[in-house]
Amino acid sequence: MGLGNVLFGRKRLKKSSGDKIFALASGRVTLEIELGLKSSGKAAVLFKPMSAQEYVRAENEMQELLEVVAQGAASRVSRRGDEFGYEWLIVEDNDFEDLINTVHLVASELASHGFGEQLLAAIFRFDGGQEPLYLIYGYKRGAFWPFIPKGDKERDNAKELELKAKLEKELPIEQDISRWFALFDLPI
Repeated sequence: MGLGNVLFGRKRLKKSSGDKIFALASGRVTLEIELGLKSSGKAAVLFKPMSAQEYVRAENEMQELLEVVAQGAASRVSRRGDEFGYEWLIVEDNDFEDLINTVHLVASELASHGFGEQLLAAIFRFDGGQEPLYLIYGYKRGAFWPFIPKGDKERDNAKELELKAKLEKELPIEQDISRWFALFDLPI
């Protein structure tokens, strides 16, 4: 069973609206003022790679996509693979709204180029606490969940639940906490 199956289940779900990601802009006030957390200026789009036969076509389209996104935004976009064979499109922008817009643009372009089923998550990093906070947006379910790594391969469940309570009025939060998957060793 691959990481994608572990993260998002084998069952096919209805397509979610990637537009829900824009709720993060309104959640910024709560994050900054109430919780003392600020965007690190870094986010990423995580997707699973194509099959071997589609790889060459996909590789060319992916490079074109990165060039288009780079021309249309002030954000910096780079690409990185991980040890599990998944691809990360890393977005850097100090303007929070531009960061959200570029992440949405990257995901929309991936979907329009036939990669929609490969989209797994968008991850936004926030600093200001003892540990970084990651708000993870699962494309398959159309909802966010908080992730706070603690130590090497542990997480701070209590703080994550506290964040859920504080953010669920502003963000579509995944209600099934068994689906709050951890993503350790994030490249952002």
